[in-house]
Amino acid sequence: MRLIVITDVELAEPRSLAHVVRAALDAGAPAIQLRDKSLPARELFELGQVLRAMTHEAGALFFVNDRVDVALALGADGVHVGPDDLPVQAVRASTPSGFLIGASTDDPRVAGRLVDDGADYIGCGAVYSTSTKADAGDPIGVDGLRRVVEAVSVPVIGIGGITAPRAVEIAATGAAGIAVVGSVMSASDIGAAVQSLLAPW
Repeated sequence: MRLIVITDVELAEPRSLAHVVRAALDAGAPAIQLRDKSLPARELFELGQVLRAMTHEAGALFFVNDRVDVALALGADGVHVGPDDLPVQAVRASTPSGFLIGASTDDPRVAGRLVDDGADYIGCGAVYSTSTKADAGDPIGVDGLRRVVEAVSVPVIGIGGITAPRAVEIAATGAAGIAVVGSVMSASDIGAAVQSLLAPW
């Protein structure tokens, strides 16, 4: 959970997504999250098969964003859901023991309810301004992140506009790790980017 690399096909260009993910895994990325809201289920599944094989080989966790059905079909380690996706309680009731569920919120009270419903970790943000998620809302800053960290006993992952220097600030809040898109997907030196993002932990 120290670093979840979230996929973005467009930001990875002109390289293939598989190339970027492989380089991230080779550099020690401990988790990959497949996120592509534009792909139909079948294409998302086919892309996920490639990434799932790579993460399995590397001993890294593999998550799918939003799509519980695709995550289960792929044998993923878990799924990450947002406020408009299936409720955490419903996901927990329909998934096997050991299946990890992440949920998004920047509200400490909501975070507590999500944990009560079965969330294994909380994705919290946007901590900083970000251009990779149109509905991210106003940034909450490190103080907002710290409030969520202090409100729950499960790992809290900071997300939104995180760079290597900002990862140091995130680590100081007590957050378990970070989730990033552009800082890895668009990096010219993927390995160096991953190592810099992991360094504070």
